[in-house]
Amino acid sequence: MLNEFKAFIARGNVMDLAVGVIIGGAFGGIVKSLVDDIIMPIVGAIFGGFDFSNYFVGLSSAVNAPTLAAARAQGAVFAYGNFITVLINFLILAWIIFLMVKGVNKLQSQVARKEEKAAEAAPPPADVQLLTEIRDLLAKR
Repeated sequence: MLNEFKAFIARGNVMDLAVGVIIGGAFGGIVKSLVDDIIMPIVGAIFGGFDFSNYFVGLSSAVNAPTLAAARAQGAVFAYGNFITVLINFLILAWIIFLMVKGVNKLQSQVARKEEKAAEAAPPPADVQLLTEIRDLLAKR
């Protein structure tokens, strides 16, 4: 079983996946900072406050705190500002991944076109040309 596990881990796809997860985690931190530190303050300023994550509605009459953390201590809250922040974070991440996949697909198609042109433009090897000439001469007889 240990040998099977080693073979599984050593396969290229598993290693590629591990690298992707690590880079994705780091990239998620960058997107979170972009959303929390740049985009949400602008959105918050437009909608009347700088701390968008503190937008909530108390679900009981006992909740009257000004911040989300204090309101959660008082009772149940509907934290729609926090949800909007996470949703914007997801949309930005999805858009960037879409652009990356689109770019990679474009590069792959360009490489494939160059390979096709090179294959079409390349003359046949000398031995193939010689055999073709021999065949043509024999066909004339």
